[in-house]
Amino acid sequence: MDTKTKKEKTGKVRNKLLLSIVPSVTITIIVLIAVTTVLSRSNMITSAKNELSSSLKNQSDNIESWLAENLQFFSTAKTTIEATQPNDQELQTMLDGWYGVNSNSSNGLYIASSSGQTFKASEADLDLSDPTSQTWYKEGLTRVNMAYGSAYKNAEGENVISASGILNDGGDDIKVISADVSLDKISIIVNSGVKMKNASSFLVDRTDNTILAHRDFSLVSSTLSTSSSDKLLAGVAEKIADEDYSETTIGDYMVDFKEISDTTWILVSYIETDVILADVNRIVNISILIGLISVILISAIILLTINRTVAPLSDISKDIIAMSGGDFTIDVEAKSNDEIGLMGDQINEFIESMRKMLHTISDEADDLKQQSDNSDTVAKNMYDASEAQSEAMKQLNQTVDQLASAVNEIAQNATTLATVVADTRDNSHKAESSMNETVEISRKGRSDMEQLNSAMSGMSDSNARLMESVSKVDTASNEITNIVSLIGEIAEETNLLSLNASIEAARAGEAGKGFAVVAMEIAKLAQTSAQSATNIGNLIGEVHNLIQEVVGQANESAASIEQNGALIETAVETFDKIYDNIQASNDLIKDMINDVEKVDDVATNVAAIAQEQAASADEILATSQNMVEQADNITRSSQDVADNSHKLAGTSDTLTSYVQQFKI
Repeated sequence: MDTKTKKEKTGKVRNKLLLSIVPSVTITIIVLIAVTTVLSRSNMITSAKNELSSSLKNQSDNIESWLAENLQFFSTAKTTIEATQPNDQELQTMLDGWYGVNSNSSNGLYIASSSGQTFKASEADLDLSDPTSQTWYKEGLTRVNMAYGSAYKNAEGENVISASGILNDGGDDIKVISADVSLDKISIIVNSGVKMKNASSFLVDRTDNTILAHRDFSLVSSTLSTSSSDKLLAGVAEKIADEDYSETTIGDYMVDFKEISDTTWILVSYIETDVILADVNRIVNISILIGLISVILISAIILLTINRTVAPLSDISKDIIAMSGGDFTIDVEAKSNDEIGLMGDQINEFIESMRKMLHTISDEADDLKQQSDNSDTVAKNMYDASEAQSEAMKQLNQTVDQLASAVNEIAQNATTLATVVADTRDNSHKAESSMNETVEISRKGRSDMEQLNSAMSGMSDSNARLMESVSKVDTASNEITNIVSLIGEIAEETNLLSLNASIEAARAGEAGKGFAVVAMEIAKLAQTSAQSATNIGNLIGEVHNLIQEVVGQANESAASIEQNGALIETAVETFDKIYDNIQASNDLIKDMINDVEKVDDVATNVAAIAQEQAASADEILATSQNMVEQADNITRSSQDVADNSHKLAGTSDTLTSYVQQFKI
């Protein structure tokens, strides 16, 4: 169930990465397309403005060049007349000679004086009646050099523009020389001279807003008005009225203006913005198509990349799940050289450390088990020895009691012997028999005391071996404590590694969520290891406390054994004295039998010796009772040692069961 859940979580990490990255890539591509569209639109509009301005300038240059070329011809003719100052006939000849030379001026040059006299080419078809009232004459009076005036319709109804000026031919009348230029040629320049594709132009005279040239011939000679139904013409009229000739957008058109030098004309060029942006729209459509293809390709690449990236992470997650279940037989494959590979290497190091640690703990637990078994055996042996010692001490107590009774009896007999000398010979045999019995009892007591001393030495050796075993157990527990501390440090380092991974994951944002999951699993494993280490440490602490109790009780037993050994050695010495005294008494009795005459002296000595023996017997009895109590204490201490050994064995089993939870 846990494995299934982990698999689902791994899948969700991949899906989350896709849901995070693909929309981001899509949004990025959309933003790029939008930025490209805006920049393309801006660049296209700027380029269109530049191209429109360039086309407009080219047209204006062509118009100005055409006008200047004609004006140059007219000015040359005027200068020639002024230089030669011809008479009327010569003037007529000149005008006839210039007729047809300039194709733009079909009627050639003509002259009118203030008196109403006129001159024109003989073949010219001109109506020069009342010339002084004509526009060209009035404008010519205002300038010395020939210059263009405003456009107008001549008598023939043709749109023309006149170049006129005062003619100084040396006569008395004021004369004005003029030449008409047909605007049909200008219309051709305006309509056909547009360099920008799909752009159009028209020419306006700003003095009266008359359209001089237009692609739509029906608009030629019409007047621009701000109230026109045509938004373009109305907008142009408004701009001219405001004398604002900067580039602008009017309705659906981009419009630019150019003043024709030496005239009152305004050249207006325009183009539809939809035409300008047609390429942009085509680029946008292509960009959208490319964006869709890019999203699909990038999504596929991201999916492959995520699968390749998440694959080792998924394997590491499975290994971590196995580790959390206590399986340390696994080997994490760290194929990549990035953070995931580093994580795999660290986990492998952790697994290797845990294997070594668990092997060590298992070995120490086995040693602890063996030592606890040895301690239990020693405790049982010590308990049996203490029971045997207790029985021996009880027998010794009985023997000493019997000895005290015998000594008292000897004292009574010695006293009776002193007062009843007459019965000495008859009772001497009884005394001899009693002394022999006493010697035998003393010998037996001495032998029992030597056996007790040997038993106490054996108990001391057993207690020393117990102390050595307990010391080994204490050393092993200290080593286990160090191992448990190492486990805690490893757990803390693992927890720190998990915290660093979580921080790096948080810095990575959505892309680092998969690493955050791994970091959480490592943190859980570290917490579990730390908890296990704490439990083992607590158990080792209990074992250590029990060992300290065993050591204390063993020390008490050793002290008691040393005290009992000293008492036993004292008792042995006392028995030696008793044995010597009794042996001396036996010799004395024998001497008494041989020398009855010295009975009085001997009886006195025997009475004194008997009193000393009675006092010694009382001391031996008190010592024997004390040794019995010490033997009981040793027995109880042995039982405590046995109980503690059982507890130590249980603790070893518990430690072994904790270690067996892991697979190594």
